[in-house]
Amino acid sequence: MGNLKELRPRFFKKASYSGKLAQDTLAQLWNLAELPEEALNYITLRGAEPVMPSSFAIGTAAQSSIAAAALAAVEIGLLRGSRPQHVTVDMLHAAQECRSFYKIATAAPVHPATLTGLYQCGDGRWLHLNADFAHHRDGVLNLLGFAPGVAIRDETLQRALRRWHASDFEEVAAAAGVPVAVMRSFDEWDAHPQGVAVAGLPVLTIERIGDADPRPWPKYSFDAHPLKHLRVLDLTRIIAGPVCGRALAAYGADVMLINAPHLPNIDAIADTSRGKLSAHVDLDTAHGRIALGALLRSTHIFLQSYHPGGLAARGFGPEDVARIRPGIVYVSLSAYGHRGLWAHRRGFDSLVQTATGLGHAEAKAAGQDVPKLLPLRILAHASGYLMVFGALAALARQRIDGGSWHVRVSLAQTAHWLRGLGRVAGGLRCPMPPIVGLLEPQFCPFGELYTVRHSAQFSATPAKWTRPSSPPGTHAAMWPSS
Repeated sequence: MGNLKELRPRFFKKASYSGKLAQDTLAQLWNLAELPEEALNYITLRGAEPVMPSSFAIGTAAQSSIAAAALAAVEIGLLRGSRPQHVTVDMLHAAQECRSFYKIATAAPVHPATLTGLYQCGDGRWLHLNADFAHHRDGVLNLLGFAPGVAIRDETLQRALRRWHASDFEEVAAAAGVPVAVMRSFDEWDAHPQGVAVAGLPVLTIERIGDADPRPWPKYSFDAHPLKHLRVLDLTRIIAGPVCGRALAAYGADVMLINAPHLPNIDAIADTSRGKLSAHVDLDTAHGRIALGALLRSTHIFLQSYHPGGLAARGFGPEDVARIRPGIVYVSLSAYGHRGLWAHRRGFDSLVQTATGLGHAEAKAAGQDVPKLLPLRILAHASGYLMVFGALAALARQRIDGGSWHVRVSLAQTAHWLRGLGRVAGGLRCPMPPIVGLLEPQFCPFGELYTVRHSAQFSATPAKWTRPSSPPGTHAAMWPSS
């Protein structure tokens, strides 16, 4: 990258770390993105493993990914002439933030019955279904010979799956666009072609995809949040991508969530929409594509988690967007990475945990044969914060070197990274900690919403969400005047 250090004010303060693993993990991420090493003098990482009941270093993964995102936001602020500031991240708080915990009024959300869960097939192998959405549920029912929408008992579903070999059902389901995963061991995943492909990738990639001059940023005041008036289009759903957009909003960006009226969403959208504008734009219509193109012309960061090729088919692939908006930072999230036989395969956190061996390894550590998933969706949440980190690192490169940039993150790459952090002796004996003391209220159209406070503490510009969480389609598809 160009001479970022010359544009960055020089100031020094000793960093503070409670755990060397967290320190080293953050430094490795920082060096991967080629950001100035002296920035690591402005971070305090508190706490140590274990913080949750797991044999994996999920606290380190949560803390280091959130710290990288927050520290990168400080870097952007410094490039804009902001004051120097320090960031502190507590490991337990970071892990609690990654639990997807929220409640409306006094009750936690009630989820309808779905087919999501673990089932044993006829060959004795375990299969993980994820059918929270109606079209995924109907896809599973169709493959098993049941009518769409039919109410089905768990034991009936189990009997139907015993007529299948797990790997056969996984392949047939993938061909039908239905997300499922066979439980594999680490050895099986390492020998699998997709496991080999993922192992050859870093935890995230940042690639120049077009030429553009360095683009000016909006006017900025010395005491503003680092990302103030920077614009982000968020075309993501479920957990990881929405967490990315939510964090960018907390650091001051104008984030617009783009949904289409026909697209389903999960209940957690009440939590992940904090700080965002929320507009309906249907990309299957000419009107919708024109509206998105108009928004793009003044956008700085474009987030998307469509299945690979889905946006390109609508004219908004990475190179398309770079032509529409030279200098864009385009961030793509996938399940299994952008290389290999599974590059186009759909997946979610629990499925990727199952496929990549994490569920098998956690079960063995617990002395059980049934797959045991991690106690939080760490792949999704860490991936979301890695998206923030990659996006802001690419934005800094654009400021110095120009160009349009493509950042890629996947749940499987994050799983490989988490595995590389090693195991936590006695971690499964750690009790699940209480979360009540970390909750803060927000009054919004969803109701009285209680969510976990952001775990990255900024010394000068505390993270905050200035817009209430709003349902899809609440706002017009236009940027607010600065």
